[in-house]
Amino acid sequence: MARRSFKYACADLRAGLLGLQLTAVILFLASVVGACGTVSEPARAYNFTLTRHLALLAKTNLERLNLYPRTRSTVWSMVTAASIVALVPCLWLAKKKKQKPRPTSSSDTSADVSDTVGLDAAATDPGLLKKHSTFNAYSVASTGFTYPSLRTFYRPHPQADKLPTKPAPLPLLVLVHGLGGSVAQFHPLLISLVNIAPSLSIDLPGCGLSNFEPKSWEAYTTQALVALLETAIEEHRDIENGQGVVLIGHSMGSSLCALLAASSSISRHVLGVIAICPVAEPQSEENTAKIKKLLKIPGPIFNLWRMWDRRGGEESGSVYRFAGKGSEQETRRLQVRFNEQSKTPVFRRMASGALPDYSSGRAVGGMPGEETWSKLDIPLFLVAGESDQVTPASEIEKIAKFLGKAIAAPSETMDSPEPLSDSSAPVDSGTISSSLDLSERSPTKSDTGSEEQSKRFDSATLSSDTSTPEEDAIQPSTEKTRRRVLKTTVLPAPAAHALLYAPSSSRILAGLIQTFLSSYIDERLSLGWQLQYLTTEGKWDVKNLAKWKAVAPVSKPIAGAFRALKTLREVDEVHRPSIFVQEWKGKIGAVIDISHESPVYDPQGLEKGGIRYYKFPTVSKLPPTVDEVKSFIDLVDRLRDELAQGGSGEAEKSGERLKPLVGVHCHYGYNRTGFFIVCYLVERLGFKLRDAIEEFGKQRPPGIRHDHFVDTLYVRYCVGLKRAPTL
Repeated sequence: MARRSFKYACADLRAGLLGLQLTAVILFLASVVGACGTVSEPARAYNFTLTRHLALLAKTNLERLNLYPRTRSTVWSMVTAASIVALVPCLWLAKKKKQKPRPTSSSDTSADVSDTVGLDAAATDPGLLKKHSTFNAYSVASTGFTYPSLRTFYRPHPQADKLPTKPAPLPLLVLVHGLGGSVAQFHPLLISLVNIAPSLSIDLPGCGLSNFEPKSWEAYTTQALVALLETAIEEHRDIENGQGVVLIGHSMGSSLCALLAASSSISRHVLGVIAICPVAEPQSEENTAKIKKLLKIPGPIFNLWRMWDRRGGEESGSVYRFAGKGSEQETRRLQVRFNEQSKTPVFRRMASGALPDYSSGRAVGGMPGEETWSKLDIPLFLVAGESDQVTPASEIEKIAKFLGKAIAAPSETMDSPEPLSDSSAPVDSGTISSSLDLSERSPTKSDTGSEEQSKRFDSATLSSDTSTPEEDAIQPSTEKTRRRVLKTTVLPAPAAHALLYAPSSSRILAGLIQTFLSSYIDERLSLGWQLQYLTTEGKWDVKNLAKWKAVAPVSKPIAGAFRALKTLREVDEVHRPSIFVQEWKGKIGAVIDISHESPVYDPQGLEKGGIRYYKFPTVSKLPPTVDEVKSFIDLVDRLRDELAQGGSGEAEKSGERLKPLVGVHCHYGYNRTGFFIVCYLVERLGFKLRDAIEEFGKQRPPGIRHDHFVDTLYVRYCVGLKRAPTL
């Protein structure tokens, strides 16, 4: 008996030592996570090394220790207590880190206002989304759940009353985000898509700006979310006139779209599906069991792991997992923001709800697989990123096989891809692997446009047939005959899971989607078709023609970098794209359209003439936000770098070359245009604020007209101004 007691005592002692070692590991791990970014690099490296050695020591003792039931209980109790104790300093350090103000330099005259990218969903919400969003309650009859406040973005087509509505109105575009995502991730696409069709997107419960209600786990199953989307779509679809629906999903959102198209009450109204980074099938039984165990980890511990995973900020594993290696800084910054906005309780519920039930021996519920995808007898466009680690490009091959077809491996690229011809947001260069209509194609070089334009469109692979109506024979269009069409595209590295909002790929994606819509779903879903129709019918023009005509078309050069413009007008005798390119090609290399509404000219007229067009919508009468200024500056930086590679004409000197200027216009080219240009002069060209305002006013008299715009500039760039709390 004494020997047995001694044996238990030794085991308890070793268990206690093991518990202390695990406690040390957890405490050091907590301190490292909590202090990431707040301690020096050597100190952080020391913490990591010490933690690693302690963990190895604990592992060794754990392997050597033959744990009795009472001993296992001792170890578990100590580890649990250590975890709770560890959370206190960890959360305190994290809170202190979040509250720590961003250091500023007194010598920095511009204060780098737009270098700070916010993380809060409401503060960083783009103007387009703010203007057309409401918070709606949805009661779903089939599940019995009520979602009291979901952010709902809905924007009718701005010219809907002027376009043909027979035999049916323009289709409703419905955009569905994925696990941990939000409507904001679709913003780069919506900039273009809202100009061709009515658009709807909601932040799923607990995501983005939507409330986290209800809390029941059953309200977040895949089937419950599909039912919620059905309800939201039916509340916005023109049921009386038989409006069709086109579903556009990203990641898990693609699976929700597949279920909506294959087996929901609105299936017969779905005209097509666009799946971006799709998931082909549910998790295996083995992976499902593992994931369920991980999801049972207590919330605080789960949050601790997420904090650890995010160490390093833009260079963290959590960022590169979605953005991919080699991604640009802007993409990584956006990914940091979206990672921070993803709430752990919501993530766990949706991830759990996406898992199938294997109790019957086969997968039931959760994400769809072959049975669902094979039912889609409608146009289907699958897009993947070559560097995607979350949903690999091979997923689109699986879906093609489900449909009974085989496609070329993503690594096989086309040598001579065709150019896109219908895109309000022209694409950047790159190589895209593509399979069209389930068969190989033999694309040819474009025989229109300049050599430079051909190079810039070298990545596009869709057909250039946009069915633009003839001026003398405009007829109301009908939707394409419902038939199965498969189109696949793999965007090259560094395109990854974040290709939806990455600057290097989102514009390409927007162009590909627009051409797919007009080619395979409804020819009216072409901006060129719509503009041609409105021009012929006399329904397309500027708001105040007399006022517009009184404004000078183009300013003098501004700081050797810009020219301010008034919006072009397709039917004008002078200031229209075809005439503009003749006069300004080589002098103006790109035009940034910051007006909020659809342009009253066809951007392709600029593109075909060798002048790039970029849509950057902002709301009139309101000073641009800090984030909008940041994005504008990044865009101009990129444009000026590209134009410097082969530009010629009037411009500032860049080494021995001359680069064309960047044209910017809102409606008249004074207030918003002036605001953005002044910000660029201050933040990038070293102007003092007063000098920048005077430079713009001198070259584009009378300058910025709205006093509140000028006031905002002075507040934003006031040196030494510190924000104080409201008392």
